[in-house]
Amino acid sequence: MLDALRRGAVNIFAKILLGLLIVSFAIWGIADVFRGFGMGSLARVGSTEIPVSEFQRSYAITLDNHARQMGRRPTPEEARQMGIDRLVLAELIGAAAIDAHAKELGLALSDRAIITAIENEPAFRGMDGRFSKEALDNVLRRSGLSERGFIALKRQDQIRDQLTGAMVAAVPVPDALVNLLHQYREETRKVEHFTINTAKVQEPGEPTEAQLKETYERQQERFKAPERRQLAVLALTMEAVKKRVTVTEEAVKAAYEADRERYNIPEKRRIQQISFKDVSAAEAAAKAVADGKSFQEVAKEAGASASDIELGLLTKDQMLDPAIAQAAFALPKDHVSPPVRGRFSTVLLRVTEIVPGKKRTFEDVKDEIRDTLAGEHAREEIRKLYDQVEDQRAGGKPLKEIAAELGSEFVSVAAIDRSGMSPEGKPVLLLPDTQNLLQAAFEGEVGSEIEPVELADGGIAWVDVISVTPERLKPLEEVKAEVKAAWRETEFAKAVAQLADKLVTRANNGEPMIKLAQEAGGTFDISLPFNRSGARSGLPAAAVNRAFALAPNAAAHAESSDKKSRIVLRVAEINSPPPPSEEQARALRVDIARQMQTDLMAEYLAAVQARFGVSVNEAVYRNTVGQEQP
Repeated sequence: MLDALRRGAVNIFAKILLGLLIVSFAIWGIADVFRGFGMGSLARVGSTEIPVSEFQRSYAITLDNHARQMGRRPTPEEARQMGIDRLVLAELIGAAAIDAHAKELGLALSDRAIITAIENEPAFRGMDGRFSKEALDNVLRRSGLSERGFIALKRQDQIRDQLTGAMVAAVPVPDALVNLLHQYREETRKVEHFTINTAKVQEPGEPTEAQLKETYERQQERFKAPERRQLAVLALTMEAVKKRVTVTEEAVKAAYEADRERYNIPEKRRIQQISFKDVSAAEAAAKAVADGKSFQEVAKEAGASASDIELGLLTKDQMLDPAIAQAAFALPKDHVSPPVRGRFSTVLLRVTEIVPGKKRTFEDVKDEIRDTLAGEHAREEIRKLYDQVEDQRAGGKPLKEIAAELGSEFVSVAAIDRSGMSPEGKPVLLLPDTQNLLQAAFEGEVGSEIEPVELADGGIAWVDVISVTPERLKPLEEVKAEVKAAWRETEFAKAVAQLADKLVTRANNGEPMIKLAQEAGGTFDISLPFNRSGARSGLPAAAVNRAFALAPNAAAHAESSDKKSRIVLRVAEINSPPPPSEEQARALRVDIARQMQTDLMAEYLAAVQARFGVSVNEAVYRNTVGQEQP
């Protein structure tokens, strides 16, 4: 949610900007921009400076996004290896370059337009679906942004959208490119294949001491005890704070009476719609339906595919056009409407499914209302408790004492690793967002004050590092059984691969695959034709990729799905696809246009960065991301 606030992009061009900014940064050349200047800022584009605080905020948001995707926050070293720091810097430089160009062109937006954009931001809607000033204030407080600062950021994003959107709005796609991509995607292959039965492979014998030592040295990461930390945690989870607040029966009844309709389940309808350029075309289509043509046939004649006419299962309020909504919800099931004049076109409608609504009584919804009110009170209580905890931390009081005084949850963790496990391999912390809390704990130091962590349920947690047990390599004698198992695993995999090599050589020399399969103890099979997606192949991705890298009748082997054996395969047939259908060509044009837009944007960013000039203070940059100076 904070990312949505920080970067209020609303259209496709803003969404692809992050991906192509790093491309443009590569075009510009990272080595060229790293040259020192004054220590006040991290970077400068033209006369616009990028402060360290802006980089730190964007960097933290990006790490949070990766945490949601990966299940944990990347460590600083992992983030550097993934190039996240360079990506964030490239984003800020690219955005600043666009801002400089927009300023040069005199682009601007009215205050009313910015306010409207903020009021329409989903992150700021309350329980009633309308703009909530309280929601805005709450999120801005947690993000560290002032209201004025956020409005300035929103204004910048809207102007960037105007400038970049106009630039890439219409990109022509050549037919030759459509056909080439279609050929690549839809070419199919059939392969003969079998998986080696590993029972046919001789198990390795006993390793020598030298072999064990060599395996131990080569695979040290497998034999390390991870870094563990002793932690003190104070948690204000939403569920725990809900139990502290009181919601009276009178308050629940008042909430119900204030907005009864909100708790009813509205009727839903699955609606099909054909749009026409004018009323006469719609009337002609309606007559064709009345004369016996199906709705689908009329849609096809109008240039619409089966998927084009499906609006989905909708409530009346979810339909954007009031006139069309009124007509659709007055129409009997499976009937076709007469022409309906909407805001933008005249349409024919058909309803294929009706899911009745339901009026819910107070008894039906009282528990739901009570929980909603408890959540609202809990959010206010968390805000108050947050201030109390911060005040007492500023006074030097330990988290354990603060928790006892406030009656909050406190957890003392004797030893925990980055994955949240104890030395016995059991989960230790069971909070709504343990990984983000652990990330903060493992980035902090003993005695340092770590920033509070926002939990996934809307709560907040604080963590102090009491002590650190560094990562250590376990002695060989301690892990000898594990090392022996690792050696056996490696040697057995080598033996399976060697057998696969021999089988592939024989297949390429013309021996039948069915005979080789019998010798290898595998089951011979011929796949259905499949394309590069691997659908219907019954093969893992590694084998599919290998099949499309081979010439006709050539053989190879690839890792099996369980990674314990090898699949031997031979390309038996290659089929070129027929020309793309209209629907396929349309989808391909969309994909290609999006990529061309990305490429065009990358060239634009490279040009504006070159025009206004880019400087990065390398010393400040390295210090900010925790990278050693050269």
